[in-house]
Amino acid sequence: MRRLAIVLLFGTIVGCGIGQAREAARRSQCKNNLKQIGLALHNYHDEFRSFPPAFVADENGTPMHSWRVLLLPYLDHQKLYDQYDLSQPWDSPANQAVLNNMPAIFACPSGTPGNTTNYAGVFGADCIFTGAEVTKVADCKDGLSNTLVVGEVDGSAIPWTKPEDIDISKYPDLSDPAGFHSSHTGGMHFLLADGSVRFVSEQINPQTLKALFTRDGEEIVGEF
Repeated sequence: MRRLAIVLLFGTIVGCGIGQAREAARRSQCKNNLKQIGLALHNYHDEFRSFPPAFVADENGTPMHSWRVLLLPYLDHQKLYDQYDLSQPWDSPANQAVLNNMPAIFACPSGTPGNTTNYAGVFGADCIFTGAEVTKVADCKDGLSNTLVVGEVDGSAIPWTKPEDIDISKYPDLSDPAGFHSSHTGGMHFLLADGSVRFVSEQINPQTLKALFTRDGEEIVGEF
């Protein structure tokens, strides 16, 4: 019995170690995904002198296409971008094939496979993503390293081509699974406007988070 107990304990320890190693690898890949998205955002800025808008709207102001679609050429997915019909809405039959072919870079390894993105923009007044308007580096008065741009989501179920992100007026903290949320324990990764990626604790000070969400609020950002 004692030998059996030792064997079972050893198996449990080994199993936990393997599980932790796998999660560490998934977190590393998730972080790298966001870094690549950050690089693409800056390459887009280099060409157009602004970050992409949160969405492209039609003549009536109705959102048609997400910034994630606009980034495809800068993520080595030019062919997929060429298949997308910008004259049609994101959910039109013409764009269904692209919707069902989500690039792996928009999927966290800890998430559920499918066509819903695990990365959404920080959306709202005074954010990088404000709507159909564009934002430039010069608009980030608080500093690029103090401004969050994209964060993890795992419960919002946003189709990756859909022009939808996380509205911070509706989800101002990190406690709601429908807002910024993650399968990782204790917090989630966020891309900052300078291209760096930080793992932000779920317990972050609400005022610090609010300051990080906005680009020109002139707040003092504390440690996070």
